[in-house]
Amino acid sequence: MIFKPNASRSVLQRRSSTSIVIQAGLDGLAVTGVAWYLINYHIGYVTQAYVIMVLLLLGALAVSYDHYAIYRSNVGFAVKSFKLLKAWTAAFCFLVAMAFLTKQSEQYSRLLVAELFVIGYFAQLFLHLGTREMQKKFLAHPTQRDNVLIIGSGELANYLHQKISNNPWLGERVVGSVLIGADDDQGKDGSASTNHLPILGNITDLDDLVVQYNIRSVYFVTPLDSSQIIKDVYLRLFDKHTTVNWVPDIFSLRLINHSVREIAGIPVLTLSETPLMGMRLFLKNLEDKVLAFLILLLAAPLLVVVAIAIKLDSPGPVFFRQERMGWSGDTFRIWKFRSMVVHQPEEGIVKQAEKNDPRKTRVGAFIRRTSLDELPQLFNVLTGEMSLVGPRPHAIAHDAQYSPDISDYFARHNIKPGITGLAQVRGFRGETRDIEQMIQRVDSDIEYINNWSLWLDFVILARTVLAFSGKHAY
Repeated sequence: MIFKPNASRSVLQRRSSTSIVIQAGLDGLAVTGVAWYLINYHIGYVTQAYVIMVLLLLGALAVSYDHYAIYRSNVGFAVKSFKLLKAWTAAFCFLVAMAFLTKQSEQYSRLLVAELFVIGYFAQLFLHLGTREMQKKFLAHPTQRDNVLIIGSGELANYLHQKISNNPWLGERVVGSVLIGADDDQGKDGSASTNHLPILGNITDLDDLVVQYNIRSVYFVTPLDSSQIIKDVYLRLFDKHTTVNWVPDIFSLRLINHSVREIAGIPVLTLSETPLMGMRLFLKNLEDKVLAFLILLLAAPLLVVVAIAIKLDSPGPVFFRQERMGWSGDTFRIWKFRSMVVHQPEEGIVKQAEKNDPRKTRVGAFIRRTSLDELPQLFNVLTGEMSLVGPRPHAIAHDAQYSPDISDYFARHNIKPGITGLAQVRGFRGETRDIEQMIQRVDSDIEYINNWSLWLDFVILARTVLAFSGKHAY
C-alpha cells in the first residue's frame, strides 16, 4: 500500500475559535485607532510614511503574537500581561530596526512612537481583560462537560489531566485513565495515582468504560514503542463515536527547541533543532553585530590600556588563542587577553584555572577577576563565530572529558556560543570541580536554547554586569 496524504487538507490544522479571531481583530483595531489619533494629534494629518509604519507594525504583530502564542495560551492574567508586553516590544524593536536600516527614522516623531508604544500596549491589555471577563461571564454556568478518558499513565498523563482540569474553556472533564499493558501497574486500584487521576482499569476494559462513563473523547498518552496498541484501539473506537487524540510521550527525551510541523501533509515532530533560523537568526546576528560594535567603540581605550599592561607585566603575547567547539560542532579560535605566564601544557591535558592559580600574572589576576580578559571575544562576535549571549565554549579537551558522562552535553552546541550566558549569570562559571557542577551548567545552557528570545538576551546582558565580577570570577 502506497501512503498518500489527503491533498485537499493539511494534516496539521491549527485550532481556531471565534473568540481568537475577535481578539486579534480588536487588537488590530486598537493599534490602528491609537496610531490614527496620535498622528492627527501630533502631525495634523496622516502621511504616507505613517501609513507604512502602521502596516509594518501590524505585520510584525501578526508574527510576534503568533510566536509568543498570545491567542493560543491559557494562562493567568499576570502572565498574559507579561507575554503581551514581550510580544509588543519585539514588534516595536523590528519597527525601529527597519526604520534605521532603511534610513527613514528622521521621518517619524520619536515622541509619537513612544506614546504609541505605551498607549497601544495598555489599550490592548484593557481589551484582553475585557474579553476575558466576558468569557468568564458567559461560561459561568457552562453546559455539562464532555467526559474524557486518558489511555496511559505516568507523569505525562498526570500533567495532561491537570491541564485539562484547570482549563475551563475546553469543556472537558477527565474521569480517569486506563493502563496500557500488564506491566503498567501504576496505581491500578487508584490508590497510588497522583494528582487525583484514578485508574479505572486497563486497556481490555476500554469498551465497557466508554459506555459506562459516556466517554466523548480519549487521549492516548503512550510510550514511543506503542504504535501497534494505538492502531488497534483507534479502530475499536470507531463505532463508539468518540474523538481520538494522541499525545506521544516524547518528554522522556531531552528535547531541544522541539516543535511540530508538516512535510507534504505528513506530521513531523522535531525533537532537537536550533532556534536560530530565518528571521530569528537575522535578529540574533543584528543584535550581536550592533551591540558588539558599540561596546568595542566604548571599550577601545580600555582594551589598549589592558594590552599595554599585559605586555609590560610579563613576557609573551598580549592575546591567548585556543581551539573551541562552536555552533553545530564547528571549531574556531577564541580570542582572550593572556592572563597567565607562557607555559607548555601537558599533552592532551588542559588544566582549568583555579583560585589562587600560580600560573596567573599580576595583571592576569586582575583582568580575570573583573572578566576584562573576555573582552577580545567581541572580535569573535563580529566575525560570526560567537554571540554576545549563549553557552560558553569549553576547551575541546574538556568537551571530550565531560561528554561521555553527560548524555545531552553536545546539545549546547545547537546555538552559537556566547561571551556570557544563562549559566554564567546563575553563578555556574569558572572552575568545575565535579560532574554535578557541569550538569548544572549544561542544564542552564539547554534551558536558554529552549527559551531563546531577544528579550532573554537583554535580561542576561543586564545581569552580566553584576555576575562577571562575583566570587566565581578568578
